Amino acid sequence: MSKAAKSPRATSPSDAPESAAGTRAAAQRLKMRRELATAAMELFATKGYEATTVDEIAAAAGVARRTFFRHFRSKEEAIFPDHDDTLVRAEAVLNAAPPHEHPLDTVCRGIKEVMKMYAGSPAVSVERYRLTREVPTLREREIASVARYERLFTRYLLGHFDERDHHDGNDDPLLAEVAASAVVTAHNHVLRRWLRAGGEGDVEAQLDHAFAIVRETFGSGMGAGRPAPSSAAPQDGPAPAVRASARGDVVVAVARTDAPLDEVMRSIQQALGTV
Repeated sequence: MSKAAKSPRATSPSDAPESAAGTRAAAQRLKMRRELATAAMELFATKGYEATTVDEIAAAAGVARRTFFRHFRSKEEAIFPDHDDTLVRAEAVLNAAPPHEHPLDTVCRGIKEVMKMYAGSPAVSVERYRLTREVPTLREREIASVARYERLFTRYLLGHFDERDHHDGNDDPLLAEVAASAVVTAHNHVLRRWLRAGGEGDVEAQLDHAFAIVRETFGSGMGAGRPAPSSAAPQDGPAPAVRASARGDVVVAVARTDAPLDEVMRSIQQALGTV
C-alpha cells in the first residue's frame, strides 16, 4: 500500500490575514450554530418537537428566521450543529496520516474526532440522545450523519487497495469495506453505552478497547492478503506480521506496514539462511 506524496503549497505573507479571517468566520459560524442548537433543544424539551417552530427557535436565540436558515435547512438539523465541522476534522486526520501507519489505525484516530465532539459537552449529548430516541425524525437525521462518516472511512480504506483487484487470495478490498463499517459500529456501540450511562465513565478507554478488537479481527489480514507460497506449512492462529521464503537465489518477503523492523530483518535473515 502507498500514499501519494503531497507537496505543501507555498505560502506568502498575504495568506496569513486571509487564513486568520477564515478561521474567525468559521468560529463565529460554529458559535451561532451551537446557540441555535441550544435554543432548539430547550424548546424541544419543554414544548415538544412537533409543537416547536423555526420562528420560535430563532427568537429564542435572538436572531431572525433567515439567520436560522443560513445555518440549518430544517429544525431537525438544528440539534446536530457540529457534524459538518467534525467531518472536516476527521478527514484532516486521514489526510495527515504518517505513511507508516496502518490505514485501519488511521481510521480509528479519525473517528475519535466524533467521540470528542460528544464528550466535549456530555450534558448536551445525553439530552440530544434522549431526544433522538423519542423523535423518529431526529433519529433518521442522526443515522444520515453516521452514514457520512462511514462513507468517508470506506473511501479512505479502499483508497489503499485497488477495488478492482479483488480475486482469489486478495481480500483486501473486502476487508477494507467491512473494516470501515466495523470501526463505525464499534464507535457507535461505545457511544450509546456511554450516553445511556449519563455521559459518565472513561469513554476513551472503552473506545480503545473496542478498536483493539476491530484491529485484531480485520487488521491482521489487511495489506497481507496474498496467500503464503504453497510449499509453506499450514499455520494455526492469526497470520504472522511477516512472511519470508526463499526460492532459489530470490528471497520473497511480505510484511504488514506495522511490523517491527527487527522482525522483518530477522525473517529475511532466516530465509537467507536456507538459500
